[in-house]
Amino acid sequence: MEEEIIGGKHSVIEALKSGRTINKIWIAENAQKHLTQPIIIEAKKLGIVILQVDKRKLDQLAPGVQHQGVVAQVAPYAYAEVEDILLAAEDKGEAPFILLLDEIEDPHNLGSILRTADCTGVHGVIVPKRRSAQVTATVSKTSAGAAEYVPVARVTNLGQTIDSLKEKGIWVVGTDLSAEAGIYETNVFDGPVAIVIGNEGKGMGRLIREKCDVLIKLPMNGQINSLNASVAAGVVMYEVLRRRNQG
Repeated sequence: MEEEIIGGKHSVIEALKSGRTINKIWIAENAQKHLTQPIIIEAKKLGIVILQVDKRKLDQLAPGVQHQGVVAQVAPYAYAEVEDILLAAEDKGEAPFILLLDEIEDPHNLGSILRTADCTGVHGVIVPKRRSAQVTATVSKTSAGAAEYVPVARVTNLGQTIDSLKEKGIWVVGTDLSAEAGIYETNVFDGPVAIVIGNEGKGMGRLIREKCDVLIKLPMNGQINSLNASVAAGVVMYEVLRRRNQG
């Protein structure tokens, strides 16, 4: 498999700390020392090759990524299995808390969701292999390194995965504007739960919506009746965390 490129201080530092295999690191000659020094120290300890290059070389290596003068070549992102996510919850002695992303296509949204998932104790995120953003340099950068810590599983069929989670006693909760129940009126967040976040434009697909045990909506008081997918996901994740902390 080909190597991947990641960029940005947080992404590279978290990749170093999490033990991900890094082949080499490029640092811009005019990069700010306070950004690069911790990376250079850590990389030297691990014997990783560091190359000082012109900033334009980094722009070529990581096009479109705000790399802050630091780019690394890493081993391909290691996706988890759904089983790994369930074991992570079991190891912590916690009821599973999972996110299912139904065709989230914007890598910035996926990165933001992973960042909030790390903050709220989500055990793992499940994405479909097709028509979905995958974990790329942009996702890693947007997640501020959280992509190294929140397991992401890729599945061929999200519907079948939902069936299998339900068989294991996990409640599948869909977020949908047309739902009757509001997020604050439900008590489904206390136990094992998988939250489904739909596509940025279309929301959840019909089949996925039908497979959910319960549908909930976020209250909307403004003129615009929808939130960005990553913001909506964040609101739901923090509500789950709040309920669990009360318990």
